[in-house]
Amino acid sequence: MRPSEKEAEFIARTEFEKRKKIEEEKHKTLKAEEKKRLKELHNMRCPKCGMELIEIDYKEIKVDKCSECDGIWLDAGELKSVSKLEKTGLDKLFGVFKK
Repeated sequence: MRPSEKEAEFIARTEFEKRKKIEEEKHKTLKAEEKKRLKELHNMRCPKCGMELIEIDYKEIKVDKCSECDGIWLDAGELKSVSKLEKTGLDKLFGVFKK
């Protein structure tokens, strides 16, 4: 028996909150210096391959594209902004990234 859509959403949200709490505890224990070092090491780097990200500002949405693997990354809140674009706006946004 498969869970209903609401049950699946609840399970996913609960799992996310549990994992988020674990990560928050880890972050509390990291020293400030280590946090700074990690930020400098990973800032504007692709989460997938580690290469530099190129930031593109499109209609006040900052989209990061990897210079190597062509991955497209959004920061917190940007996915919500992208989801509010009409289809023509989405087509134009993704048209920016076509080769």
